[in-house]
Amino acid sequence: MRFCHGQSGNGVAPFEALMLTGLAAFRRPHGFPTERALAGLTTHVLDVTRGGPARAMRVELYELAGDDGRNLVADVETNADGRSDKPLIAPADARVGRFELVFHAGDYFRAEGMRLADPPFLDRVPIRFAIADPGAHYHVPLIVSPWSYSTYRGS
Repeated sequence: MRFCHGQSGNGVAPFEALMLTGLAAFRRPHGFPTERALAGLTTHVLDVTRGGPARAMRVELYELAGDDGRNLVADVETNADGRSDKPLIAPADARVGRFELVFHAGDYFRAEGMRLADPPFLDRVPIRFAIADPGAHYHVPLIVSPWSYSTYRGS
């Protein structure tokens, strides 16, 4: 088997060598927190028009209840790194449920001096998701411009 990145010195392709060594290579260094220690919910906002973190974007977190109900859990503003200063849901408060993050993108881009249509194409960006394992860390970042956005479950 040949791979773009070549072979290891023992004639085994890198991917095969990794599989042969098992998961031992993925052990965390001593003292590094496990996912369970980082349980809860965090977010991060990246502004692709500036190529960096979205500082001072308002982010609301709601817990969804039933078909139309929602309860405000957190209302924060991102810091200079585009993150909240503390988890949106702390590990001790993590729970199974359905949630909605609302990112105030229109207000952020106007504050950054961008001329937007009235109303803007993207004003508030809602992302609905569920937490199924309250012992796991859920990270829901937003990559955003005035005309598009993307998200994923990060680490």
